[in-house]
Amino acid sequence: MNLTEIRKLIKMVEDSDISEIEISEGETSVRISRQHDVTETALAPAPVAAAPVAITTATVEAVSNTEPDDAHIVKSPMVGTFYSASSPDADPFVVEGQSVKKGDTLCIIEAMKLMNEIEAEYNGVVEKILVDNATPLEFGQAMFVVKPA
Repeated sequence: MNLTEIRKLIKMVEDSDISEIEISEGETSVRISRQHDVTETALAPAPVAAAPVAITTATVEAVSNTEPDDAHIVKSPMVGTFYSASSPDADPFVVEGQSVKKGDTLCIIEAMKLMNEIEAEYNGVVEKILVDNATPLEFGQAMFVVKPA
C-alpha cells in the first residue's frame, strides 16, 4: 500500500460517516480512525423526548456541569454491541452504585463475532450506566461514569 492509497483512505473517512477503517494487504495493515466530539458522545445516551428538542450551547453546558468533577467516563474502545452480562439470563457484571476494583469486568463488547471484556482501570464506584443492554456502540461512546475510590 503506497502513500497515495493511504491518503485516499483518509479522505474517504473524512468525507463519510465512517468512524474507523482497517485495511490489510499481505503483511501490511493500515488503520484509520476518527475521534468523536466529547459533547456529542455525552449526549447520545440521553432519553428520547416525545417532541423534537433543540440542543443549544447552554444545554450542553448545563449537562456538563451536572456531572461530578472527579467522575470518570469509561468510553467504548471499539465499535460493537454492548452487553451488560455474559449471557441473556445471567446477572449484569455491574449495577449503578456498585463498587468495582481494578480489573473487574464492566461489560462485554461484541465486535466481529469476538467477545471483548472491558475491565475497570481503577478502583471506584459505578455512578451511572449510560447504555442499554444489546445496543450498538460507536468508538469513543460513553458507557459508564465511574467515580474513583
